[in-house]
Amino acid sequence: MVQVGADGAIERVIGDPQVMVSLRSAAKPLGLAAFVEAGLADAFELSAPELAVLAASHSGEDVHVRTIQAMLRRAGVSQSLLGCGTENAPLDQVTAQRLARDGERAGPIRHQCSGQHTSFLLFAKHAGWPLEEYWLPDHPTQIAFRDALARVLRRRPEDLVTSVDACGILTYHVPLVEVARAYALLADPAGVANDPGTRSLVPALTRIRDAMIAAPELVAGPRERFDTALMRTLPGRVVSKGGAEALQGVALLSRTMSGRSGASGLAVKIDDGDGRGRARPAVTVEALRQIGVMGEAELTRLSAYHRPPLHDPRGAVVGEVVPSFELAPLSELR
Repeated sequence: MVQVGADGAIERVIGDPQVMVSLRSAAKPLGLAAFVEAGLADAFELSAPELAVLAASHSGEDVHVRTIQAMLRRAGVSQSLLGCGTENAPLDQVTAQRLARDGERAGPIRHQCSGQHTSFLLFAKHAGWPLEEYWLPDHPTQIAFRDALARVLRRRPEDLVTSVDACGILTYHVPLVEVARAYALLADPAGVANDPGTRSLVPALTRIRDAMIAAPELVAGPRERFDTALMRTLPGRVVSKGGAEALQGVALLSRTMSGRSGASGLAVKIDDGDGRGRARPAVTVEALRQIGVMGEAELTRLSAYHRPPLHDPRGAVVGEVVPSFELAPLSELR
């Protein structure tokens, strides 16, 4: 776990800040800057919820499907072109049970990455590029995404370490501290950008940040999704985006409870991938408490994530997950 300030310097850390992690879906709002920078949010007249779902790992609920369908219809693009697959779709269990009851199979549009894949289709449609096989690494949409992400990370695109993500596009591997720095940039693009590459992305990143803040239910989902719950609990103060295998990026926009001001970025990685999903939310909430971003009222609202209860087969609470660590400022450790 690592927190950096607006200047990129490490302020708090547990473990190795240079450990390599796979960005997975935590890259979505960062690479989406290519789409916005190209003027496509304006060209397709996207609302804040529509832009937010393009950066999402959504639950596949009807609100997500309708939002994506509206964009595809306006662009004249068929949803049958979505190449993200249907694995684990939809994530929302209420929706999954309804579809099963009605005998309906979930299509790719209910996949958690269909918003991001829609951004590639809209990009290709507007630019006149092929709509088919947009997921291939040498497709212009993927090159644009990679270029924007490289500028956010202050690297050259050809230096990025890659592998193929579960939805079929490339994902990128970087040190954990660079995730924190990227999210500090997302927190305050105008204040943090300090080189020509990142400064050129300031309007795009600002618009993406504000869209995610305005429509947190489109970023994940209104039922039992951590990113949405965190942004709803701290409205206008954080942007939260998780990635598969227990990576968490948090952009901290505002002053802490103690009055400290200035943007910062927090990145959390659970080594074993957190298969049951208990550690990453608990650790993230506890870290934000220690940093001073939230008080007791916010902790109460996030209690199901902060100290997740454990139940026996009859539903009785028999234990809880307790995050136990001290995220002390480096100045106190020297």
